[in-house]
Amino acid sequence: MTDNSLRVHDDGTALSRHAGGPGVADGKSGRRLGPLYLTLPLANTALNLVWMGAGSYLIPKQVIEITGGTDPDAMKNAVALGALLAAVGNPFFGQLSDRTRSRFGRRAPWVLLCAVLGALALVGQAHAHSILALGLTWGAVQFILNGYQAGITAAMPDRVPPAKYGTFSGLIGLGIPISIVASAYVIGGVDLSRFGVDRVVGGFDGTFAGANGYYLLAGCITVAALLFVLVSPDTSGKDMPIEKFNLKAFLGSFRLDPRKHPDFAWAFLSRFGVMAGFFISLTYSYFILIDFVGVPEADVDPVMGYLMVVSAVATIAASVLIGKIADRLNAVKPFVIASGVVSGISLMIPLWWPTVGGLAAFNIVNGFAFGMYMAVDMALITQVLPDGRDAGKDMGLINIANAAPQVAAPFVASWIVDAGGYEAIFPVSAAIGIVGALFAIKVKGVR
Repeated sequence: MTDNSLRVHDDGTALSRHAGGPGVADGKSGRRLGPLYLTLPLANTALNLVWMGAGSYLIPKQVIEITGGTDPDAMKNAVALGALLAAVGNPFFGQLSDRTRSRFGRRAPWVLLCAVLGALALVGQAHAHSILALGLTWGAVQFILNGYQAGITAAMPDRVPPAKYGTFSGLIGLGIPISIVASAYVIGGVDLSRFGVDRVVGGFDGTFAGANGYYLLAGCITVAALLFVLVSPDTSGKDMPIEKFNLKAFLGSFRLDPRKHPDFAWAFLSRFGVMAGFFISLTYSYFILIDFVGVPEADVDPVMGYLMVVSAVATIAASVLIGKIADRLNAVKPFVIASGVVSGISLMIPLWWPTVGGLAAFNIVNGFAFGMYMAVDMALITQVLPDGRDAGKDMGLINIANAAPQVAAPFVASWIVDAGGYEAIFPVSAAIGIVGALFAIKVKGVR
């Protein structure tokens, strides 16, 4: 029989020897785990609302307004700096939060500060009227909000017991499809004619398709940060030991050492490949509807909304289902590998069926594959961190595998379009994603 009895810190804080359900102390931070089931997914959802709402709708629309058309080079220039700064910001803020000592914990001050500053940067982006201004403001948003992301991402290795990794990974993964549905409904509207209903829901007559959309995203990220910090507070970090600051050691700590930590390195490469395959195809999804499928520009927003909702439903189904199965089987690698292979195969569908119906089929299969990946990815990563004491820095490093593909994707996608047209994006993305998933086989310390 499993011993779920409680043990007690010297300071009287109750800790569970093994993971319990909601409301049971988590065994790491000494705080009750229950509130984190709500606040951590909400915090991640708010962040993904910014990435999806701005990235899928607001930035492409601004590029079209500024340039007068679907200009791949302008789109590349608008998003590349932001992705580059995201790659730098995540490990930088993660390391800072590791070294922070306050009575509110290590992560909370950075989560709240970055949320407020990121919201202000979003307000500035609402008034960008050139590609240069758009690129600079999006760069500021990405850099600052990756500090927010570093803080909430570190909450899992900091505060969640290993027995709950699959469940929390699935809950955190839900932030992406939920944000997809929300941004589709609020910003673009959803074309229900594909479901047999001749109407468009949401969209609100374009109310949030411009500056108001950025204001709304700024409000969401601020509220989510407040809830995360106040409803699920961390324990004080004032008494935690800290090494004397050394600039050389600080900069050197961002280096990934595959000889000392091979599983961490392989997990990094796996996530990098899967995310690169995803972002290369995603970068020009708005333009693909117009130039490859032939959807009139006036109809793109609700059609985009329909496709995003279809994808999100499939992602939610997979995320909820696979996370629990992974916990029960105590295995995550088979699902990581399967998700990459299925995603790669799904990218062939638009080539065979270059219509809105074909893109819907692609989004169903690809959405399920992505949900499968998101349900287990965090569980895999959390088990291969080199040093739990530096979880913020290590999670920041691994999150470069999210951000760096975003840096490369606009350039790679632009080269692919120039060389072979939009249709060439799909097989290249498929090949990269499959190779990335197969790298997970090399992670020896995780089932």
